[in-house]
Amino acid sequence: MKMKVENLSVARGGVPVLEGLNFTLAPGQVLILRGPNGSGKTTLLRTLAGLQPPIAGAISADPENITYGAHADGLKATLTVEENLTFWASVHGIDTIAPAVEGFNLSGLTHRPSANLSAGQKRRLGLARLLVTGRPIWLLDEPTVSLDVASVGLFADAVRAHVAGGGAALIATHIDLGIDADTLDIGPFRADPKRGRDVQHRDGYADFDEAFL
Repeated sequence: MKMKVENLSVARGGVPVLEGLNFTLAPGQVLILRGPNGSGKTTLLRTLAGLQPPIAGAISADPENITYGAHADGLKATLTVEENLTFWASVHGIDTIAPAVEGFNLSGLTHRPSANLSAGQKRRLGLARLLVTGRPIWLLDEPTVSLDVASVGLFADAVRAHVAGGGAALIATHIDLGIDADTLDIGPFRADPKRGRDVQHRDGYADFDEAFL
């Protein structure tokens, strides 16, 4: 399953952030999303995931083929590691959590409530959910935050296995994952912030500081 993006423009809080984006994410491909902090990477990923509408352009992809990994780990604090993964596996119709547990080195933590995990362990558990979605397109926003070197390696291995099986991944990250990947630099697609402020005032939006885009 592929994702095709044509002449896409996205906004945050009514302010245009990126415009004129064109790219294709194909099966077996890893695409690394590059850009400085505040350049619109999260806004783009949220738009591609269907969490907010674009202001122009088209996204060709079945939403049922997409899973989005945001900054938050998205865990139920009172549930154990096993219960968290089992819940998400049941939502997506997956009958085993074993590959997720093994892939992210969670075997010794399965009966521990997620509230009692370290930041790195919580992140590994959050990423392990990717393996129980069964969805081919991964959209990931800074997935290695709080991970040590060994855990980054586990994540990179999971991505390699995913794309080897025909999946695809678009990953916003500032670090080198050691993965064979293409790069999408969103710098050239940043919208003019002055024009964005003019649009806000005409449409009745409150003014936004560019630092928050």
